[in-house]
Amino acid sequence: MIVIDAGHGGFDNGAMYQGRKEKEDNLRLALAVGKILEQQGYDVVYTRTSDIYQSPYEKAQIANETGADYFISFHRNWAENDNTYNGIQTLIYGGEDERARRLAESINEELEKTGFKNLGIEERTGLAVLRRTEMPAVLIEAGFINHDRDNEIFDNNFNEIASAIAMGIERVVPAGQMNTARKEDIEEDIEDDMEQDWEEDWEEDDDEEDDLVFGVEVGRFKYSTTANFLAEQLMEQGFLGYVYEDDEMIHVVAGKVDTLEEALKLQKKLRGLGYRTMIIASER
Repeated sequence: MIVIDAGHGGFDNGAMYQGRKEKEDNLRLALAVGKILEQQGYDVVYTRTSDIYQSPYEKAQIANETGADYFISFHRNWAENDNTYNGIQTLIYGGEDERARRLAESINEELEKTGFKNLGIEERTGLAVLRRTEMPAVLIEAGFINHDRDNEIFDNNFNEIASAIAMGIERVVPAGQMNTARKEDIEEDIEDDMEQDWEEDWEEDDDEEDDLVFGVEVGRFKYSTTANFLAEQLMEQGFLGYVYEDDEMIHVVAGKVDTLEEALKLQKKLRGLGYRTMIIASER
């Protein structure tokens, strides 16, 4: 399994240059590479597929909870002075495990063929997505966002760049057996079926609904730090966010509403922001 991470997102634009936002380039490239890998039979998980913010620690936690084999983060580089430095670079944490270094070298070699200057590999011990992940992790700097030539290559050769990264991965990492995109479809179908059952149940007995309060669960975590951060993020986005502990897991919930209809509307808004959701109910 490979975790694909689009760096930055939400209120965190990353580096910017002449109206160009790093978070948007990162997401576009991450989704393109992920799609190619899925088509080649890889099992892919995304930290985000829309414009939402996640802390680096949350990204690492997502990867660790999946038990993935590799973690690949997508970024654009930036220099203090515009149009000074150009080229691609891949960052790793270092250490005795050479798998990340081999993957980084392979990706760089393929990206160089698309027109980028190859700046090589650099060890970075201060990046949480590299330090906190429990599997080999690389962070791809796909050219300098404040260099016109790199942006020209990024835009004009975009499909070749996505294919090059996928090829670099394929040369080092064997493909998985199941397509994660299909697994997500199955999970969403299950959620939809559950929601339909809920609606039918409450239509049969409106009195029972009067005794309940509804919320929308957006995440479950082993660690309170990640859960509390997500609850704070919900509140920053204008939702009531809170946590509770059950079955040795910390649940993050948005909203407390009186009816299932209100909960379904809230769930739709949250899904539009990229959250994976499930409606929950508790007694008043």
